[in-house]
Amino acid sequence: MRQFVGLVAVLIATGAPLAAQQEITVIDSIAVSGNQRNTRAAILATAAIPTGEPISFRNVQRAIDALYNTGQYSDVQVYQGTVNGKEVLELVVTELPILDNWSVRGPEEISERRVRGRIRLIPGLPYDHVAATRSRASIDSLYEDEGFYQTDVEVREVELDDGSVQVVFDVREGRRVTISRVIIEGNEEFPDEDIVAVMSTSPEGFWWFQGGDLDEARLDRDIRQRIPDFYAEHGFIDFHVVDDSLEVNFETGKASLILTVEEGEQYRVATFEIVGNRVFSTEALQSQYPFGKSQGGFLGGGSDPNADPVFSRTGWDEATGNVQTLYMNNGYIYAQVNAPATRRTTEDGQRVVDLRWQIIESQPAIVNKIEIRGNTVTHEDVIRRQIVMVPGDVMRQSALIRSYQNIQNLGFFEQPLPVPRTVPANQQGDIDIIFEVVERHTGNINFGATVGQGTGLGGFIGLAEPNLFGRGKRGSIQWQFGRNINDINVSYTDPSIRGSLISGMIAAHSSRLRYTIADLGRIQSRGITLQAGFPLLGSRFTRLLTTYTFEQSNWDSPSLQSAFRCDNCIYSAISASIVRDTRIDLPFPSGGLLHRFTLAQAGGVLGGSGNFRKAVFEGRWYSTLKNLGGEDALSSRMKLILGLGAQAGWVWGDPGPHFRQLFSMGGTQFGIPLRGYDEFSITPAGFDAGASGQNASSVDAFARSYFWVTGEIGLRLSQSIYASVFMDAGNVWARSGQFNPTRLFRGAGIGLSMITPLGPIGLDYAYGFDRVGPPPSRLPAPKWKFHFRLGNFF
Repeated sequence: MRQFVGLVAVLIATGAPLAAQQEITVIDSIAVSGNQRNTRAAILATAAIPTGEPISFRNVQRAIDALYNTGQYSDVQVYQGTVNGKEVLELVVTELPILDNWSVRGPEEISERRVRGRIRLIPGLPYDHVAATRSRASIDSLYEDEGFYQTDVEVREVELDDGSVQVVFDVREGRRVTISRVIIEGNEEFPDEDIVAVMSTSPEGFWWFQGGDLDEARLDRDIRQRIPDFYAEHGFIDFHVVDDSLEVNFETGKASLILTVEEGEQYRVATFEIVGNRVFSTEALQSQYPFGKSQGGFLGGGSDPNADPVFSRTGWDEATGNVQTLYMNNGYIYAQVNAPATRRTTEDGQRVVDLRWQIIESQPAIVNKIEIRGNTVTHEDVIRRQIVMVPGDVMRQSALIRSYQNIQNLGFFEQPLPVPRTVPANQQGDIDIIFEVVERHTGNINFGATVGQGTGLGGFIGLAEPNLFGRGKRGSIQWQFGRNINDINVSYTDPSIRGSLISGMIAAHSSRLRYTIADLGRIQSRGITLQAGFPLLGSRFTRLLTTYTFEQSNWDSPSLQSAFRCDNCIYSAISASIVRDTRIDLPFPSGGLLHRFTLAQAGGVLGGSGNFRKAVFEGRWYSTLKNLGGEDALSSRMKLILGLGAQAGWVWGDPGPHFRQLFSMGGTQFGIPLRGYDEFSITPAGFDAGASGQNASSVDAFARSYFWVTGEIGLRLSQSIYASVFMDAGNVWARSGQFNPTRLFRGAGIGLSMITPLGPIGLDYAYGFDRVGPPPSRLPAPKWKFHFRLGNFF
């Protein structure tokens, strides 16, 4: 404690208190005592009491304050007296001990690193008792936030021989408080169960995730946001939580959370109007109104057509946001949509709200210029081709978002891509748009060993560059080698030939495979594929692809030769595909669709073996169910995604020796994937229990038509990691006329996909519901199957 003993004579028997005088005789000298570490000169300089001139008690008080503020002293006292007729002032100080070090003992449930982060003491400086006390309180607060209300923290001070001190923060962790029940008081409209269901803080239950943990931050969000939002959605916009308390049984560690609420009255919608709109008609904006009836009027709703609809704060805010987006997507980025909800009480005592959209449209913003910054490798025109707006366009938010997503889809830049900036260009409200990118290494070399059940031990080495010369051109070469395998694939793709909207691709391969199981024997082939793509009907997302393939093959398997005889046989085919691809956030799409329809003619007038036609349809659809970690459309966040897919294919005519142009199903690495089943195990005759690994057990596994569907709920953790829960179904048929999508083999499971330096890798664990045992029993034998995918995403 600070202590001012004003003017007690210590050197002589008599003296006058300094505080009792407004001004005293001039101080002739100042003495200092009690100091060991600090010098007399330093103390006098800090005190700054003048000598040789009159002083008052204010000078002394300022000196005491200055000495305390140095953090060097635990006590300062001042005495005054007369020696040999001269006035002497004495400063008596008590120095704080030096803190030698501090330590923490006892944390287990919470990491010691987090506990140490709460301590604000610095070794080597004077020991600060106040800082130690605050550190102790901060540790207590940390444990309470984690639900450990019975934790005791003691500060132990150990004095060393040299006068310094060591401090130990001794933590005795108590039992974590578990919420056993939540009690709601004051609620009449909704039962406790409905309110607790919207809270993230819930009582312990039967399932492992119902632990009843108490998190102060989550509880605060429940009280301030989740419960009020739930009531506001049902018209109770005056609702608030009056009080919250926790009753803890310290013997059992169980607690009852008690919330006292005031629900207020339910509000209904009385009137609604739109003012200030000129760009969009009132009728067009009314389509966004959330409380209208589908027929018979603009207001109303519910079972009683004459009753006013219940007001929903959530519905009103979402509708207002939709109107704001409508304006922004049409260039009115400066438009303001104010949405007051005026409360009043009618003559009959009913609580109602009058709603209004007050719109200030302003002028549409025009894109003045578009800048691209940060690209040191990728040429600017490659990036500009992905931007769906040009200078002079009306600034549309939807176009800005789509451009941002297209640039991300290139995969040439660090993720997440910085959000594009918009800056005013002039006083007319026009804007400049700035896209900033950070280049990343796009090429990769991968190599390793492979073990194929059909081809034995081998290796591979590959080189891929998706941004050749910084022009967005893709090139790759891969070589698989081994005693029974020698497979070389080379490809080059130009998405914009000479800067045009025409794309091109050329690919060549030479393959020799000798299978060591089943009866596929040795297969050799070499060939080339040429492809050209053209925009269809001026669409950026729809293209017409024309492809020609020439391939020479032979195989020596007696089984294959008997069904598909091939001795230097020729495959010559031309195909046309219509592809529409609007997917975003590749390689794990979070929105958009992919439609592909391909029609091919092989042999016949094109020469070569066989004469057949082939048609394949593929559709994939994606939608974001929920954004996790932000609502900004351009922010980097986790996403919960719904994905659906379907494929179907048919072959008509004589395929000749080209069994690989027919369809096979099962597994994930070859043919049409069906998780939960072995490769090639789905045949026109049903499930083949003898098929395993990478090969068909019989040439009868190949079919002329197929159908496949899938559905999944996925969590896109990042640009490189994706987890999902899925269900697949599919089947194949010997003839196109047998196509029957009502008879399908089903599988379901969980999957994880990753982008790694070695390429895309996928792991799936699926349950095949319709597996059966080997003949003659053919009894149901469903089971789990693990799948490993390399370079092939579902």
